[in-house]
This record gives sequence, C-alpha cells and structure tokens, in this order.
Amino acid sequence: MFDADLASRGLGIELVEAADGAAVARMRVAADMVNGHAIAHGGFVFLLADTAFALACNSWGPVTVAAGGEITFVRPARAGDLLTARATERTRYGRSGIYDVTVTRDDGEVIAEFRGRSRTLATRPEGRADSSPPAG
Repeated sequence: MFDADLASRGLGIELVEAADGAAVARMRVAADMVNGHAIAHGGFVFLLADTAFALACNSWGPVTVAAGGEITFVRPARAGDLLTARATERTRYGRSGIYDVTVTRDDGEVIAEFRGRSRTLATRPEGRADSSPPAG
C-alpha cells in the first residue's frame, strides 16, 4: 500500500515499520512545510499521523480506509525537525477499528495526538471493494 502512496512518499515520509496493528513513519519538516508563524503547518502534521494510521490499520491485510480522524496539536515543529508518528491499534470490532497516533519531534517532545477510526472494505466475489464502481 505504501509503495502506491504518492502523496506521502512525495513529502518524504518514510515507513519505518508496520505489523500487527502498529506502525511507525517519519518525516523531516521541509522549509516549504511551514506556515506564516514559521511553524510546521498542521495539515502536514495531520498527513504524517494519518499515514501512520493507514499503515497500522492496513497491516492486517484487508483494504482499510479512514472513517474519520481528529488531531490535537500540543507543541510546534519547525523546519528541519524530524517528526516520528507511532500508531497503535486500540480496538477492532467487525469492520471498524480505533487507532491512536502520537507524533513526536526528534528531541522526544510530543507534537500532536491523533485518533483515527477505520473501516475495512468488504470485497465482492470479483475482487472489487464494495465502494468501487463496476469496470467498463
């Protein structure tokens, strides 16, 4: 899945590990990722957390997507900071799941806390996800 994620890879996000409902991803804050206050734009921090969340909930195999997510920004990050997002599964029930992601700066300080809600897609016998339009 991560190999096909052009958005995350294009921003320099790297997959550190992903297995059994957990994942770690990293991203260096580039100069063009800061806002007018000279701090990392929240959208980029959210994207890193969302990527770790996606890697964790897809680590089981079936195609799983976000049903929702929210983030609390705790401290600022600045250009040059290396951010690490650690995602952990809290629970899975039926086709739904809840995952928590902590984003830290390279000095160990917590930057943000993210909670994501996942939904595993059902597949049809012909292999298409239930939300995919028929081919042709």
